[in-house]
Formats: sequence, structure tokens, C-alpha cells
Amino acid sequence: MSEQPSKTKLSERFPKLCYAWLPVLLVAIDRISKVWVNTVLKEKECIPVIGNAVTFRYIENSGAAWGIFNNSVDVLTIASVLVIVGIFFILKRVPSDKRFRPLLLTLLLIISGAFGNLYDRLVYHHVKDFISFDVIHFPVFNIADIYVTCATFLLVILLLFVYKEEELSFLPFFGGDTQKQSKKSDGDTESK
Repeated sequence: MSEQPSKTKLSERFPKLCYAWLPVLLVAIDRISKVWVNTVLKEKECIPVIGNAVTFRYIENSGAAWGIFNNSVDVLTIASVLVIVGIFFILKRVPSDKRFRPLLLTLLLIISGAFGNLYDRLVYHHVKDFISFDVIHFPVFNIADIYVTCATFLLVILLLFVYKEEELSFLPFFGGDTQKQSKKSDGDTESK
């Protein structure tokens, strides 16, 4: 009699894979908003959203937030690629249990925003920004920027108030690799 393979759910076998739809959806929302901006808003000066407090206005940003690194598309492209690669590295190490879902979702938000703006930099050599808080003269931004900003804020909260340092030992910068090395070296000294 042959054994039948166990019928476990895909979500149980590959829990992180079940979240792969999130960046696809978020990047699609960002792309749709930027296509709309390019077709509708580009020819208009601005569209009031909430009186004159919040408006949509088309801006081509060849730098980063607040105009820093202006005309540094190549540097920002490389930085975005490094962030994306780094987050993929971290995502592989994040445990699959429920405790780390907030961390997983936060990292996926950051990667979604990075992909959204990276696409613009690679294709257009600038990022399309369009959301403007005119009352406080805040820099114009886009949906991808919202993902990165909110997720970075959440990441800081998670790292400071939710997770203990021991829980994050799977990450090299929290001592993950050094612990393995010290255990290995302890084992080497014991065997001698």
C-alpha cells in the first residue's frame, strides 16, 4: 500500500508565499495612480481634494523626499535596489509564525514602495509625485512614498516596543550570525 501525500494547505507549507499578492496589489495601486496622474493631472495646474489644504498637482521629482539628492537618479536607483535586496534577505529569515506577521507585512509595504518608485526611476528617470499638503507646505509625494513612510514608522515601533532583541536573533544585525559563530567556536573548544 502506497502512502498518499499529506493534504496540507499551501498556506501551511509556504506561509510567507501567501503574502506575495500584497506587493503586487500595492505596486499596481501605485502604478494606476501614476498613470492617472500622467494622463489627467499633467496638463492641469492642480485639483483641489480637500479645499486648498490637500491638492493633487503633477511634479517630476528627480531626487528623493524634500528635494534631497536632486538629479541623483542613478544613486537613488542603486539605493532602491540595495534596499529591495536587503529586504528580500530579511524576508527569507523572518519566522513564519503569527508573532512576526506585523514585521512581515511592514517589510512588504517598504518593498512595495521601493518597487513603485524604482519603476519610475528606471522608466522615466524621475518619480511622479502628486499629493500635496498645501497648508503646511509639505513636499509633494505619491502612493509609494506613503507605503515607505508609514511602514518605516511601523518598523520603528515594532523594533522598539513589540519585539525583544532575542526574538530578532534571526537577523544578523541583532546577533543572529554571531551567535551561530560563537556556538560553533564553543563547540570547537569543547572538543579539544
